[in-house]
Amino acid sequence: MSRYTGPSWKVSRRLGISLTGTGKELARRPYAPGQHGQNNRRKLSEYGLQLREKQKLRMIYGLSERQFSNLFKRAGKIRQGRHGDNFMILLEQRLDNIVYRLGLATTRRQSRQLVNHGHITVNGKRVDIPSYEVSVGDVISLREKSKNLQVVKDALEAIVGRPQFVTFDENKLEGSLVRLPEREELEAEVDEALIVEYYNKL
Repeated sequence: MSRYTGPSWKVSRRLGISLTGTGKELARRPYAPGQHGQNNRRKLSEYGLQLREKQKLRMIYGLSERQFSNLFKRAGKIRQGRHGDNFMILLEQRLDNIVYRLGLATTRRQSRQLVNHGHITVNGKRVDIPSYEVSVGDVISLREKSKNLQVVKDALEAIVGRPQFVTFDENKLEGSLVRLPEREELEAEVDEALIVEYYNKL
């Protein structure tokens, strides 16, 4: 299954979580889309709950099913820490996510586009692979030709705050991952234990 590129607001309402981070999707219609969205009060089974958590996290980071499951398997090979925590940290280390965390884009979709179009450099070298794994200490910046992009200026003006595991120099328009994030600093609306249970049953 390829990466989802359809309307994100419908998915947000279906999963009950704001994928854009603004909360606008749920402010007006806080129920699932469709004819029976308001009246659907079915209780989810254990499998249904696990699947919903998996889809929720997958949609937040915008990965295809194959990318998501492969990264989950990689997380299981890390000896230290819990499987779910390691998985969340690997998701955070993706280049498109770090660009979003630095505030160079307002959404992860927008940050993925910046990376795909070659606007981003890692340690001075252009990288156009959104799944590139950023290491602690790597310097993420905009190419010299891309520093006047209006979308970047708008994103930087709109930013409210950045997580503590990244730093950003607004004069140089560059930042870095200073340490691996703690689980408490990541998505609070996701129960990764249910995702571990989901894949363990496959």
